[in-house]
Amino acid sequence: MIVAGFGFRKSASVGSLRNAYDRARADAHPDLLAAPDDKITVKAFRLFADEVGRPVRGVPADVLEQQSTVTQSLASLVERNIGSVAEAAALAAAGPGAKLLTERHISADKLATCALAMRETT
Repeated sequence: MIVAGFGFRKSASVGSLRNAYDRARADAHPDLLAAPDDKITVKAFRLFADEVGRPVRGVPADVLEQQSTVTQSLASLVERNIGSVAEAAALAAAGPGAKLLTERHISADKLATCALAMRETT
């Protein structure tokens, strides 16, 4: 299973999310989109999820904080107490044993990030 994890500002647009997603995924085809619990109802994120036709999973703040991320964003550390919201969301939603396929990629407008994680399913 491949999960695309997202971190984004409230002002992010569908285009911001799409740009970060396209930069992160290259040729991968994520099965699931993930973001912090409090962001999954943001209109732009819902519209983006509908556009790409993937289900969404929210990740609670305490679960995000338990993830070990490769990159460190000062904004993410201050706001969420985690180095990368996108990486943490992808890892958490993919489940135990998940590994990052890509570190976070930042949208051109710097309003959204996306990272991919993968967990082998048996």
